[in-house]
Amino acid sequence: MSSHLEEEIKQDVYHNEAGDHHHQIHHTQNEVQHGDHALKILGDERIELTEEDDRHIRRKTDKYILSILVWVYFLQILDKTVLGYGNVFGLSTDAHLVGNQYSLMATMNAIAQLAWQPFSSYLIVRVPSRYLMTILVFCWGAAQACMAASTSFGGLVATRFLLGLFEAGCLPLFSLITSQWYRRSEQPIRVAAWYSTNGLATMFASILSFGLGHITSTSVHAWQIIFIFVGIMTCLTAPFVYWLVDSDVASARFFDEREKAMAIERLRANQTGTGSNEFKWAHVWEMFYDVKSYLFLAMTLLLNIGAAVTNAFGPTLIANFGFDKYVTALLNMPFGALQFICILVASYAAAKWKFKAPVLAAFMVPVVAGLAMLYAEGISSTFRQPVALTGYYLLAFLFGGNPLIVSWMVANTAGQTKKSAVMSLFNAGSAVGNIVGPLLFDSKDKPHYIPGVRATLGVFCALIGVIGIQVFVLLSLNKVRQKQRVANGKPAVIVDTSMQDKYQAYGSGNDVLGQNALLDLTDYKNDEFVYVY
Repeated sequence: MSSHLEEEIKQDVYHNEAGDHHHQIHHTQNEVQHGDHALKILGDERIELTEEDDRHIRRKTDKYILSILVWVYFLQILDKTVLGYGNVFGLSTDAHLVGNQYSLMATMNAIAQLAWQPFSSYLIVRVPSRYLMTILVFCWGAAQACMAASTSFGGLVATRFLLGLFEAGCLPLFSLITSQWYRRSEQPIRVAAWYSTNGLATMFASILSFGLGHITSTSVHAWQIIFIFVGIMTCLTAPFVYWLVDSDVASARFFDEREKAMAIERLRANQTGTGSNEFKWAHVWEMFYDVKSYLFLAMTLLLNIGAAVTNAFGPTLIANFGFDKYVTALLNMPFGALQFICILVASYAAAKWKFKAPVLAAFMVPVVAGLAMLYAEGISSTFRQPVALTGYYLLAFLFGGNPLIVSWMVANTAGQTKKSAVMSLFNAGSAVGNIVGPLLFDSKDKPHYIPGVRATLGVFCALIGVIGIQVFVLLSLNKVRQKQRVANGKPAVIVDTSMQDKYQAYGSGNDVLGQNALLDLTDYKNDEFVYVY
């Protein structure tokens, strides 16, 4: 143990945010050993921050962390999305796919993600983000490029599986990174920033496919050119990730020592931790008996059944409206633009009004309407393309849901291992949704896939009901925490400064509050935790 750390542990004077109270509080050596990395830097000291300090730290974090998350997530979505465009440009024909082979191949990405989640959860905790992200980016880029060399069902299945394997840790990792660098009030917008690249990647894939699809070659097919291009672009990004990304606040190279301390202090009110590499099995067990985990899983599963429909079958569905392959590629651009807008608007609304559940439920209503339009046109004797296309575009509202669920989950889960496990559970639900979704759309139901559209309509109605149940559970859990605080001599009601727009020091005027924030405690073990809904 360093002399600096020993000095911090021995420290008897506690400095609160206002700087005018003194209290004999210090963390034990065991707490420092098993707590966040940040505890070793900050120790028992409280740091004073001004509003300008808070903005300065946030701006630097956006510049060095958020910018990389946005670009890398864009690549991950692009690599996954181009499969649908590859199919428009002859993938199924050239690879001699028949029956449901395209559907099965498309689901291999999700099957790999589902199978890899337990390992992903462990690696996210144990391996520093800087190294893990670099490896994942290079490997999934290589897998995407190798898909171009696959000209049979077996080869496509294998490379698609590898792509899913290496992408499996992306969303859980990015969710944890966001939670340990930003205050809870800031998280919805930051999650939206990188998740909204769903829409940007869809638009870029449309333009890219339109352009590369016009290349004529006797040796390389258009879909192969598309796969090679995006795969190489991803691989070339990996060295920049290693060069630019830092694993957590405690190891941030772009902060000086004073800035590190301020960056840690501003996160104290989150009560969700700032990062630890100790994998704690107790956190995993807690996830399994935590009711809200299963409700978040249900939400994720239901939502991503619908998302799978748009990712895997969107371009194909438009093509079945009667457009040629070039117009099909371009017609998916408005859908991508709508995705982008919906994600940003939904997350902005959640951040502005401090409620996620009502916003999430509201964004599912246009999705239900869109599916109803697709169903009605599909069974009608006079199919109207403009109405069906409008119904399809309304499905873009569902993409506002996933970032809300992600930010809702990380805001209501504490402890590094538990957060990793819960976000892996999210990815598992997403994977199952992506497996089930395409299977609802059988090739024999072309051109309008009526049974699949009908089933998806029921799924989104059920999702709205699950959101309501989760709100009830979170309200109940807050009452339980209030009773715990009273039993431990703390106030029943505490001000959740993590959800305020402007920075306010946590626990001002009460020396007892704030000591749990960096101990890597779960939300069940931390009596100061406040659930948000």
